[in-house]
Amino acid sequence: MAKRLFDLLAAGLGLLLIAPLLLVVALVVRLDSPGPVFFRQERVGRHGRLFRIHKFRTMRVDAPSLGPAVTVGADPRITRAGRVLRHWRLDELPQFLDVLAGDMSLVGPRPEVPRYVAHYPEDLKARVLSVRPGLTDPAALAYIDEATLLAGAADPEAVYVREILPRKLAAQVAYADRATLATDVAVLWRTLRVLLGR
Repeated sequence: MAKRLFDLLAAGLGLLLIAPLLLVVALVVRLDSPGPVFFRQERVGRHGRLFRIHKFRTMRVDAPSLGPAVTVGADPRITRAGRVLRHWRLDELPQFLDVLAGDMSLVGPRPEVPRYVAHYPEDLKARVLSVRPGLTDPAALAYIDEATLLAGAADPEAVYVREILPRKLAAQVAYADRATLATDVAVLWRTLRVLLGR
């Protein structure tokens, strides 16, 4: 209950404070390349419930038909504005709306698409999906440059599923098993420091 109240207050205040930034980013995305401002994609939420996540669009509208589901290095599908948005994680800001809607939390395991959740071992899947997915978590911070890590792989998606996904899942399980409001605040502070350090 305390976590949800914290999410609502922080996300609501956050949206009010960054509203001018959201408008500027939306305008930049719109002017930079053809297509919608927002990118919406089906993700797996708490207890396996599907929801549609909100992001600012950072790739060409035909990106899904031009390459793998994972983003790799200097992916040519990423727009000019998208590179900047991804570097500073500004594309994730619309997810404050998902927090207010109750689909996400400020801190929690990053929500995956169903095709990757299908690779989760059943016992670990239940533990990770026992909490709301979040905007940030220890696994997301550990793999903040995931696209760069995959850039040299002959089959980036296979490497992601075989090597990176299990490590992220282990970190997410560790978070889910011991999550408290205090640990969430610590993760948010660490996230802010990491982003400012970029």
